[in-house]
Amino acid sequence: MDTIASIFSFITTPVSWVIVQFHSVYGAIFGPDTGWAWGLSIVSLVILIRICLIPLFVKQIKATRAMQTLQPEMKKIQERYKNDKQRQSEEMMKLYKETGTNPLSSCLPILAQSPFFFALYHVLNSIASNDTIGVINDRLLESAQKAHIFGAPLAAKFTDSSAKVQELGSTITDVRVVTAIMIVLMSFSQFYTQRQLMTKNVDTTVKTPFMQQQKMLMYVFPIMFAVFGINFPVGVLVYWLTTNVWTMGQQMYVIHNNPTPGSKAQASYLERLHKRVTHHGKTRGRGEKAIVKAIVAKGRDRNDSERKFINGLSKAGLAAQADGTVVKSEASTVVETEDGTPGTGGAAPKRQQPKRQSKSQRQSTAAHGGPKAADESAPKTSLTKSDEPEDAKPGPKPAGGKSASGGTRSKAQSGQRKGPQRPKSPSKK
Repeated sequence: MDTIASIFSFITTPVSWVIVQFHSVYGAIFGPDTGWAWGLSIVSLVILIRICLIPLFVKQIKATRAMQTLQPEMKKIQERYKNDKQRQSEEMMKLYKETGTNPLSSCLPILAQSPFFFALYHVLNSIASNDTIGVINDRLLESAQKAHIFGAPLAAKFTDSSAKVQELGSTITDVRVVTAIMIVLMSFSQFYTQRQLMTKNVDTTVKTPFMQQQKMLMYVFPIMFAVFGINFPVGVLVYWLTTNVWTMGQQMYVIHNNPTPGSKAQASYLERLHKRVTHHGKTRGRGEKAIVKAIVAKGRDRNDSERKFINGLSKAGLAAQADGTVVKSEASTVVETEDGTPGTGGAAPKRQQPKRQSKSQRQSTAAHGGPKAADESAPKTSLTKSDEPEDAKPGPKPAGGKSASGGTRSKAQSGQRKGPQRPKSPSKK
């Protein structure tokens, strides 16, 4: 650790100066030797650093969005080389190089904070060792050693001996209870932040090595904080817990207002956006316009949530424009099907029941061989008399069930079998 401290020694003086300036402000309110004055000075240092890192965070978001635009290409590479993992990795790296993207861009804020973290660790370790550092002189050193946060000295560690803790004016129980609680909170906040990212703000339609890396970090980081946290001074635990809480809140804001396309967070956001747009009849703010503009520009490449959003606007009589605005549409409602092709919206046309034919029409249908002839003869049979000869018309049956036309049908002779008769064989001469 001494080698690492010497590497980051160039930033030790600026970090100590910032802490002293905040301490002078909070010391006037809570007292210069209180844990509130020194603890809030460390918290303010974290907030100042994270505010300075906001441009880097915006760059990280843009790099992440660039990675998301490559998801279809990544999916094609995976399907093409699904049996060759080495070739798949080579093609992925080639794609990153051609597009200028970096899958490790999410680690930029952590890497940027590292110098400040090690500088603060070096400052607090010097306070515990009773050594002056940077702009912290003997008077400030004595004041920092008297500061306690919930009974634990600012420079105490979980692994310190009882004698060393007593020199700092505390007990080993207070130190270990406070540090254990802070380590648990620090690990939990890191785990929740990473889990929130994986469950809500990740495109679940594509499995990439980047997603596997993020899933691994979800479990690795909390374990690392728990293992190394027992060697961190209380002041460093305050620093790291504060930055974890800041990261968690910052990520919740991004997920709520600018989610990843294809994620569960995007589906929830588009539902809220659809309600607002249909209520007001327009998009409000640059953020909403930017998201609608990106959805319109995708065309047939929209995912299910985006297609559902566009269809909802169409059903409400609205149309999304290429510039991100929404206008009223007077055209007929057109929605997209699941494959992205346009289809008619609204209910399907009702099926018309065929007209019921009269008895004479049905008889005419049977006589002429089909419904088409019945349709042609329907007006004639229903409105005019039939032109058929009288002898062709079926007459009323006489009593006893006999036919009126006696010559038309022959009766079966007695003793003769009904039905088709077998031809007689010629007589032999």
